[in-house]
Amino acid sequence: MIWTLLKRLLKRELKVSDEKKQDSPILIWLTVVAFLAAMIAIFIYVPTEQTEGAVQRIMYFHIPAAWLAFFSFFIVFLSSILFLWKKEREWDIYALASAEIGVIFCSLVLITGPIWARPIWGVWWMWDARLTSTLILWLIYVSYLMLRAQTDAGSMRARLAAVLGIVGFLDIPFIHFSVLWWNSVHPQPKMISEEGLGKGMDPSMVATLMISLGAFTLLYFVFMGQRIQVEKMRDEVEQLKKDHLYSR
Repeated sequence: MIWTLLKRLLKRELKVSDEKKQDSPILIWLTVVAFLAAMIAIFIYVPTEQTEGAVQRIMYFHIPAAWLAFFSFFIVFLSSILFLWKKEREWDIYALASAEIGVIFCSLVLITGPIWARPIWGVWWMWDARLTSTLILWLIYVSYLMLRAQTDAGSMRARLAAVLGIVGFLDIPFIHFSVLWWNSVHPQPKMISEEGLGKGMDPSMVATLMISLGAFTLLYFVFMGQRIQVEKMRDEVEQLKKDHLYSR
């Protein structure tokens, strides 16, 4: 029952219908408005951080991108388990779509991180535990996409890719706790800390970060809906090709 409810929830959130209708314009416009609000908050509302200066504003892109990358790979993890269990193509589509989006967000993390680090640390990159484990996460899911590009839907390779999608997610707890387990140059978590949610940050910074996170989350669902629609249309085309071949 829980998997049925989850499936219905995903369908509702992603605006995917059996008729392959496009994403709701309301969701797209909400995303546009949310990003406009985020830009105003980032560059006008929130004050410049006293220690790091203007470069600290990259945080409002870096952290939401990281959270959405983790969320995307969690959907891959969950959908891959359900695909292996239920053998339903729909869960395979969810996993593939979310993996592609997750790689985009993770790439954004790996780009914004060095830009932020260069003025603060004096170097673009350090083989720090968190940085290295994040790079490994990106490589795992790039490998997942490369494997998927060479597989047919429902094939043994697709099932192997699902296993990779599940195993790759295990790197995320390692990324989170790496700054706590080892001496890391990466800053300690401030949004989620022992003091409480957002207690280690200025209220205006917390508000700006939440607005940015909301905008990135809406963007995820827009991308997800579009990508699922494309994949289902591709399945329809392949089925029409097979029907035409067998009818000859």
